[in-house]
Amino acid sequence: MTAASPQTDQPWWKGAVIYQIYPRSFQDSNHDGVGDLNGMTQRLEHVAKLGVDAIWISPFFTSPMRDFGYDIADYCGVDPIFGTLADFDALIARAHALGLKVTIDQVYAHSSDLHGWFVQSRADRTNEKADWYVWADPKADGTPPNNWQSVFGGPAWTWDARRGQYYMHQFLASQPQLNVHNPMVQDALLDVMRFWLDRGVDGFRLDALNHAMHDPDFRDNPPAPDDGSPRTRPFDFQIKRYSQSHPAIVPFVERIRTLCDAYGAIFTVAEVGGALAEQEMKAFTAGDHRLNSAYGFTFLYAPALTPALVAETVDRWPDEPGMGWPSWAFENHDAPRALSRWCAPEDRPAFARMKMVLLMALRGNAILYQGEELGITQVDIPFERLQDPEAIANWPLTLSRDGARTPLPWSADAIQAGFSSVEPWLPHGNDHLALAVDAQEANPDSLLTFTRNMLALRKANPALRHGALAILVADAACLAFRRTSGDQSLLCVFNLSHEAIAWPAGVDGSGRILSAVNGASSEKLPPFGALLIEQ
Repeated sequence: MTAASPQTDQPWWKGAVIYQIYPRSFQDSNHDGVGDLNGMTQRLEHVAKLGVDAIWISPFFTSPMRDFGYDIADYCGVDPIFGTLADFDALIARAHALGLKVTIDQVYAHSSDLHGWFVQSRADRTNEKADWYVWADPKADGTPPNNWQSVFGGPAWTWDARRGQYYMHQFLASQPQLNVHNPMVQDALLDVMRFWLDRGVDGFRLDALNHAMHDPDFRDNPPAPDDGSPRTRPFDFQIKRYSQSHPAIVPFVERIRTLCDAYGAIFTVAEVGGALAEQEMKAFTAGDHRLNSAYGFTFLYAPALTPALVAETVDRWPDEPGMGWPSWAFENHDAPRALSRWCAPEDRPAFARMKMVLLMALRGNAILYQGEELGITQVDIPFERLQDPEAIANWPLTLSRDGARTPLPWSADAIQAGFSSVEPWLPHGNDHLALAVDAQEANPDSLLTFTRNMLALRKANPALRHGALAILVADAACLAFRRTSGDQSLLCVFNLSHEAIAWPAGVDGSGRILSAVNGASSEKLPPFGALLIEQ
């Protein structure tokens, strides 16, 4: 059973634009400096006016917040800092009234060490949840069972005296690894999913899914060859062959899809990182019995946006039977803001428009991170204000994730830019007041207005929303590709450089111009020019 959007026979999620909300930084309604569910509900009209199809809400579940919600102590509870289940129900109702689908995070690789499951599991080796987490005996000399390292630094094992064993954690020591090989754990996680489906959610973003299962034989990871990239953590010195990415994840994915299909057109998207990301994303989304989509970190961590990067990335996801449907994000809560990575400060206004056109023109779902519609930049958070445990542990070699998690500026003249009436949990960026929502609302030439127009253009053109994509040109500066759906054919041409270039040789630029950005025409492409032409 699938539910189609009004204009097409495609499911609502295919080609959707999804707006990611980071709850702590969206809107504070109770004046404690931290965003919350009621604040989100109050500001949903802004999201709906963008023209997006759905929201994705980062974790708001009960948590000690050592990793800001990605360490969950109760999968079916709302943390008091964000509100209550009743507040979530009100948010769902408001979103649906505004025509927005609601997607929420699910974290199935690990929980908080305060979760009741882990409290029981660590009590002894014989209780009914003793095998719900990954436990292992020490080596004869008392050292950890193998050489696996955690993402945030140090061994992926912590000693627990109560059981006389080590427990595994791929991130913080306070995030013990769930044993998802255990069918009872899978059943419990599916029950969690069912709980939220019954409350009306329309989809799930599955966090770090390829971390969900390990090698049961606990074999050592082999060393990674030195490719010249900076290594800031022991984790970087290994090929993660055995600590993650076990083939048994795929059958679990199929169980997730079966459950979601029983509720109709529910959207599932996996976050997949690491050296095998592309291979795993395809495995998780192959056919019509696994997840709907997946996305990785290809663009999120790329130091530069180049024609070759785009061409190579999209070519790996051809429009072929059995091939999964991709999702793309240029920014999110784990990656530096794209405008701070990809262009010089003086080029940001032009680059932001070109980047938005490109994101909306790619084949796949587009994930828009809160503030991206405003042109928000990365904030340099001083060490004494850091909240991110990874940044604190690896300072100053790891770029802080906090710099992309700062509060949204709603009003240029209001206290704390309209986010809160008190000092927020992270500081505002010095240049963010000028980018506030109210300042851009009043400007017909603002990036906010431009973003709304681009989303409307995407929604009105089937070739942009669901069509096939064929690369025509990908040289040092110029990227050109064609999007086709039925009788519609769109030529998409971009200058990704800060210098003017000639129109690409051999590419027919005739037709009806749908969008011309930064002075672009079929005769010349100014710096960061972009052109969409219906032919």
